[in-house]
Amino acid sequence: FSPGLLVVAGSFAAFRLLNRGLERLVPPPPSARRNRWKWRNIWTSLAHSALPDTHNLSPRRFYLHPELSKDLVGTHPPGAHSLVAVSVGYFLEDFVDMLCNQKLHQSWELLFHHSVVIVCFGIAVLLHQYVGFALVALLVEINSIFLHLRQILLMANLVHTTCYRLNSVVNLGTYVVFRIATLAWMTHWLFLNRQNVPSATYAVGTVGMAIMTPMNIILFYRLLRSDFFK
Repeated sequence: FSPGLLVVAGSFAAFRLLNRGLERLVPPPPSARRNRWKWRNIWTSLAHSALPDTHNLSPRRFYLHPELSKDLVGTHPPGAHSLVAVSVGYFLEDFVDMLCNQKLHQSWELLFHHSVVIVCFGIAVLLHQYVGFALVALLVEINSIFLHLRQILLMANLVHTTCYRLNSVVNLGTYVVFRIATLAWMTHWLFLNRQNVPSATYAVGTVGMAIMTPMNIILFYRLLRSDFFK
């Protein structure tokens, strides 16, 4: 039994409670009242992406702990393991939330994405290894802030506003830096460290990257086409 599982369970419960109370904290506008569940779900996702520790323990920690870039297997800064466990709890909560409230053909891509993340991050939580690798993956959440803001603005019918246009530009810029470039770096690291990673873990990581990379490229194309070439 890993104490990290307690953090995962606590995170799951906290995000579940947040999801239930968000409609009171952030009432949906008239244009979003037809899909109240989606409104709560996006705001819950935004809360996870905007967690201060996500950003303090990602770019800043790699600067303060340069050894991380050399050893993503056994090295991780204080608090990093708990942060990864909190993220596992969130992805589990979001998985359950979508499974209960959305039709499978509408959510299978995200459910598939969450499954990969839960397995990969779960290995890091249980083994206390590859936490640094998971920290690199959490850089993606910096872009997720603007991705979720875009969905909120869409649901609030604020597409034809300066705020939406500005967010679209920042969203695509951070998408390239914190999603596509990050996944490319992670794939490159796996390839270079093939001999230092057990076969089973290497297989999981390789499959994960093989799934995530095309999914993110397709989503980038959809965003580009929708916001700039529509």
